[in-house]
This record gives sequence, C-alpha cells and structure tokens, in this order.
Amino acid sequence: MTAFDYDFFVIGAGSGGVRAARRAAHHGARVAVAEDKALGGTCVNVGCVPKKLFVYAAEFSHALADARGYGWTPEQPGFNWATLRDNKTNEIIRLNGIYEKLLKDSGAEILTGRARLIDPHTVAVGDRHYRARHLLIATGGRPFLPDIPGREHAICSDQAFYLPRLPETIVIVGGGYIAVEFAGIFNGLGVKTHLVYRGDLFLRGFDQDVREALATEMSKRGIQLHFNEDIERIDPTADGFRARLKRGGDLDAGLFMYATGRRANTEGLGLEHTKVRLDARGAIEIDADFRTAEPSIYALGDVIGRVELTPVAIREAMVLTENLFGAGGAVMSYDNIPSAVFSQPSIGSVGLTEAQARERHANVRIFKSSFRPMKATLGGGDERALMKLVVNGDDDRVLGCHMLGDHAGEIIQGFAVAVRMGATKADFDRTIGIHPTAAEEFVTLK
Repeated sequence: MTAFDYDFFVIGAGSGGVRAARRAAHHGARVAVAEDKALGGTCVNVGCVPKKLFVYAAEFSHALADARGYGWTPEQPGFNWATLRDNKTNEIIRLNGIYEKLLKDSGAEILTGRARLIDPHTVAVGDRHYRARHLLIATGGRPFLPDIPGREHAICSDQAFYLPRLPETIVIVGGGYIAVEFAGIFNGLGVKTHLVYRGDLFLRGFDQDVREALATEMSKRGIQLHFNEDIERIDPTADGFRARLKRGGDLDAGLFMYATGRRANTEGLGLEHTKVRLDARGAIEIDADFRTAEPSIYALGDVIGRVELTPVAIREAMVLTENLFGAGGAVMSYDNIPSAVFSQPSIGSVGLTEAQARERHANVRIFKSSFRPMKATLGGGDERALMKLVVNGDDDRVLGCHMLGDHAGEIIQGFAVAVRMGATKADFDRTIGIHPTAAEEFVTLK
C-alpha cells in the first residue's frame, strides 16, 4: 500500500493552481486541490475578470460623449450601479462553476477548506490529514494597506467590487496598474476621482513616454492626479472622510481606496513546519524548477513574487507539471512577456522600455508617433494615441513595442509574437498595414 494519498497536492485554486492540477491529472497523477474561498483565485473573483467588466461599463460614458458627432441623439442616459455590480457577481458565479467542472473532469479532487502544512508531505484540511509525494503552494497574494491612523476607514480593491453604492467622490491611493485602472473605472462611472501617489509618476517600470502620455490623458478626462504626495491619516466627518496630506492640506471624499500593492498570501499555511524560506518581501523563495528549500514542496504564481500576471502563473504551472509528471525538459522564460494596463485609454507593452534598452545596448533607435485617433475626429474628443518601437541599432531587432490608445492590449498581443521571434524593424516595414486602423502605425513608423 502506498504511503501517499496523492501524488500531487495543490494548495490554492487560482489560475496557476488549477492549471497545475489539471495538467498533473492529465499525466496520470493522483491530484487534490484545496481552496478555502471561491474557485478561480484573484483573477476570476476580485481581479482581472470583474475589473475588465467594470472597465467596459466605464467606457460607455466616453462612447456616449462621442455619439452626437456620429449623428446619434441619445436621450438622458442613466447608470445603475447595482445592476452592474450584481450582473458582475452572477458572471463570477458562473465562472466558479466552470472551474469546478474543469477540475472534476480532469479527475482532480476538490477539498474545501484552508490547508495547513503539518510536515513536508502532510497537509491538514479541516480535521483531516492528507499525505502527498509533491506539494504545490499557489495561494496568490492579498492587498496591502499601510499602517496609518484611520486605515480602518479605507477599503482595498477586493471590496471595491461589492460596494453597496457609489460615492460622489473617491480618493485612490497608489501608483500601480490597479490604482490607475480603478481611477479610470470610477471616473467613467461618474465619480469625482482623485489619485494620490507618493512618486513622481505612476506605473513605474513602463515606458516613460507612455506613462507621461497617460497622465495627460487621464487629466483631460477629469481625474485629479496628486503626485509626490501621500496620506498621513484618515478621519471620519459628518458626511464622509477627510485625509490629511503629508505635504499639507486635506482631501474630502465619500470613499478612500488603497491600491498600494499586494503581499504573498502565506499566513497560516504552516510553513514553520517545513524548510520553506521567505524573501525580504514575504514571497516564497524557489529555484529555477519552482522547488522551495523543502524538496517536496513547490510554489508558483503571485506567492513567489516574480511576474504577477495570470498568464505567467499558468505557464509556470505547465512548466512545473511537465517536468514533474511529463517528458521533462520544459524551461520557464520571463523574457518579452506582454502586458496591458486597462486604463482609459489603455496601455499595451512588450519587450524593453527605452530606458531598459539604453542600459543594455550602446546603439538604440526610437520610432514613435503621437496622433489623434480617427474615431475622435467626428466624436470631438481631444485624446491622443501613442505608439513606440525601441530598436537595437546594431542588428535592427525590435526590442520593445509600446502603445497607449484604444484596444492597446488586443493590438500588442499580436505584435508580441513578432518581438518574441526576434523580428527586425525591416520586418515591420515590409509588413503591409490594415487601413484604416491604429495598429497600422506600427508598420509605417519612420
């Protein structure tokens, strides 16, 4: 009789954990997945999916503003927050069911409850213990709120999806993609929106030209940006809350939301019963094969704090399970990972920024174009799109491709294939554009 109940025990049923469980089961492993919340993890429940649905909702207000120039005479439009919120929740419930079906159809067993490590091969879920040959920690991350006076009066992004009502004014604190996206969402839904960030400019790590252009466009849409600023404390008032700013002055709002990063979700996992180590940020340390300091325990996804994107966690899961249960030889690459920020307008990016390219290459050429999108000519808006190529001047290879404008994520996904394959600027130039589109600008840049 085997000493193990399972070959593979996955803690966490987010995107990475579910993919790992399904692939391991496909290879014939006996698999269990433990989850104490809804299936699908951050992305499905309080991340990518509901956020994108909210972005779609917010964009309708901009489309209505453009409508008259195209001959439409819309009557007074109205927006109902409860309808959007509840329809979003129903869609999440539907997706939870799909994840459950995917796991069950793969042959993986679903265990409901918080899993705790007892030793390197034993996991407790509730009052039952299970032994497994290999354990995977894929518990994702959780929002971080700084310890300031009055923090109990603020919410995080998780709570923003379930607000009982919209405030008249909101203050969002943070400079990452979550803060920027929610600023666009609330502004588009008619909420007076402030964004407070302690740095010079938000979206650190993205191309500087794109960051600056987005700040300009967000300001045009009425979002009030407060850079080099932070909140010292939050106090309740008769009709909301008031924040004292560190540089002096106050901000009043009906709601304060913090989007100041996420931390690895390792609390209560029982890591102290193993050799698993955490780094200075609290993320689980792993080697190139996703193995922790405990040989039987692996980790991937947001809990390891590398590239915290859903498709990255899924690819990590595929690499891990191929090497553990398949033919082996799979290698994870973090080069040229495309990404998008669903700001308004949106950002799409793949490869090196201009600053990164200049650090690594002596000869860098930049091709960029800023223009008024065709849709705005009749709509009457004054927004501008930006497209940029970063090219290695020595071998003509395209090192980076960046865009600010409508559908940037959809457009960059295709160009990411070209960048990944090592396309040159000459390859881009030889490609015939699709006219009239914004995307054709990338193959006509001079």
